[in-house]
Amino acid sequence: MSVTRRKFLKHAAPFVLAAASGGSALAAMGPNDKFDLVIKGGDVLDPSQSLRGKRDIGIRFGLIEAVEADIPAARALRILEAGGKLVTPGLIDLHCHVFPYGSAAGIPADELIPLQCTTTCVSAGDAGAGNFAAFRRYIVGQTRTRLYAFVHIANIGLTSFPVAELPTIDFADTEAAAKAVAMNSDMVLGIKVRMSENVINKLGLEPLRRAIAACELAGTGGKVLCHIGGVETSTLMSQILDTLRPGDILTHCYTGAPTPGGAFTNIVQNGRLIPAALAAKQRGVMFDVGHGGGSFDYTVAEAAIAQGAPPDTISSDIHVVSGNSPGMPYLTWVMSKFLGLGFSLEQVVAMATVNAAKVINRIPKLGTLQVGAPADVAIMELVEGPVSFLDTRNNSREGKTYLKPVQTVTAGVPFGRPYSSPFSVR
Repeated sequence: MSVTRRKFLKHAAPFVLAAASGGSALAAMGPNDKFDLVIKGGDVLDPSQSLRGKRDIGIRFGLIEAVEADIPAARALRILEAGGKLVTPGLIDLHCHVFPYGSAAGIPADELIPLQCTTTCVSAGDAGAGNFAAFRRYIVGQTRTRLYAFVHIANIGLTSFPVAELPTIDFADTEAAAKAVAMNSDMVLGIKVRMSENVINKLGLEPLRRAIAACELAGTGGKVLCHIGGVETSTLMSQILDTLRPGDILTHCYTGAPTPGGAFTNIVQNGRLIPAALAAKQRGVMFDVGHGGGSFDYTVAEAAIAQGAPPDTISSDIHVVSGNSPGMPYLTWVMSKFLGLGFSLEQVVAMATVNAAKVINRIPKLGTLQVGAPADVAIMELVEGPVSFLDTRNNSREGKTYLKPVQTVTAGVPFGRPYSSPFSVR
């Protein structure tokens, strides 16, 4: 029987549309079908749906199939008990360093899961145009954690870390960076640039200008992830803020790191949020925490938040150096610091789930527990009791609660028990 192109497209259209929406035309459950996994009895908190309450989550074929008050155990092939635990969408770390072996700073993303419940990690410029293919071929394909990335404007990425990657502006090859963004647009979010004096010396705005130009040349709508901390002058700090576009991301937004000469040039100066920072915030520049080992100062955060610049996203900036620092910048611990700063649990979870997912915008329904979403789930314990936190400048604050990782499910497959049989991932 001959099939015309028009007939083929007519019959194929429902399947194409289902795939594009993140679902499957063949995945509807029958009355005798079972969920692959049911997460049972947890206190579900999903800011994307304004949902809070005891729910069971049914997972099938790697997607959220049901969120119900009670799913009978008989309907589950496997059960993950979550009674008394907080259940949220899988956490998204918008700024971390997960290119082991290609950068001296990188940590395997899957090793972070027991420490911070991350189902998605974003490589913050670990690779540049010269070595991004190695990151994609040898790291992304071997990692269960969902990985996205910003390409570094320096074509060597962070391979020279801790030595600065931009000793000369010639390393910032705009066309090469644009090609890396365009040719990997399924997973690349844009361009990373570090604007600290100890990285760019006296190059001024040029690295940032080239990062923006690379995003625009690529034509993918890419964003700039702009690192600050110890910017050469206060004037340059204001120029950076004025240059960033709506949707670009200011990471280490609450850094207190000084310049090599000891000057304080960050977004809060003499206790006041500088006008360019407030203008950038109001213009739609996103403020990302990026805690790290030297980039979070309580005195900056408290002043900035009080004066109109709260964070949009909470991220860890976890790497082999920061992970050994007293501030312990694992994502759940950084989130806990913001609970101590007066943000609600719903706000803090949103900043590490749905808010970060909006930046990524590569697959439908990331950062949510809506039916049809990828079955990425974080299970944590909200521990009550006195707790002390430390920033990266040895300022301490006391808190009343903190988040403790318990279990993580990515694409419907738990890390650890209960194991799937056969064991499989996407």
